[in-house]
Amino acid sequence: MEKSFFERTGGTYRQEGDYRIPNLSAPELPAIGVWGQRRRRYLKEHRQALYTALLLSGKLAGHLSEIDTQAEAMFFQLVDRMAEQEGITEQLKVENQMEWVGRMNSIRFAAEEIVNTEIIFA
Repeated sequence: MEKSFFERTGGTYRQEGDYRIPNLSAPELPAIGVWGQRRRRYLKEHRQALYTALLLSGKLAGHLSEIDTQAEAMFFQLVDRMAEQEGITEQLKVENQMEWVGRMNSIRFAAEEIVNTEIIFA
């Protein structure tokens, strides 16, 4: 019996009933965080040609992982810098937690908008 293409290229099969099923596995994909997921959603909804090109070329996961890493680093740098500029300290956190939470939430929302504009929706 002639070998199949899969067997000729080093693949193996398993028997299930009357059928031989190739033993296939998906490649390991990098973990994609919230920023990468936002980028994927944006590409699918607003930049369909780019999304399809990245998907078909096998570069989508790498692109999303890179965007996720860049966006997360930028977000934390912005939050730290903005908190320092606003004078939000650990001392304020100890003395008035509610004010600290409100001011930090405001900074986080502003930083998130900047990251969305400059990286996610670019």
